[in-house]
Amino acid sequence: LKEITPMYKPLPKELRLGFSDIHDIGVFAKESIPHGTNFGMTHLQFKKTLIRTPLGGFLNHSDDPNCEKVKLKFTDDKNFLFNKWNLVTFKNIKEGEELTLKYTFYKLNV
Repeated sequence: LKEITPMYKPLPKELRLGFSDIHDIGVFAKESIPHGTNFGMTHLQFKKTLIRTPLGGFLNHSDDPNCEKVKLKFTDDKNFLFNKWNLVTFKNIKEGEELTLKYTFYKLNV
């Protein structure tokens, strides 16, 4: 049996944080990224509690986003367990471009 070495990485290797023209800090591509890329979990919901992951915490809003949150529902045979949202690109993203979402969980204060 091969030993597993767990590693925590707050962001996928293709992404970095940087200063955003939209708001404060954002998530940027370190390389070109094709549409349909799944970067993993941004949010997790247990009952009425919504938890943002580090990836979800730095994504900025855009009315013309290049990514979306894809909702996954987890249940056992009878009961709801939790919801999970993954970040998926729906456009090709250029190196240096900021990844954005259309916010659905939060109200914008502008």
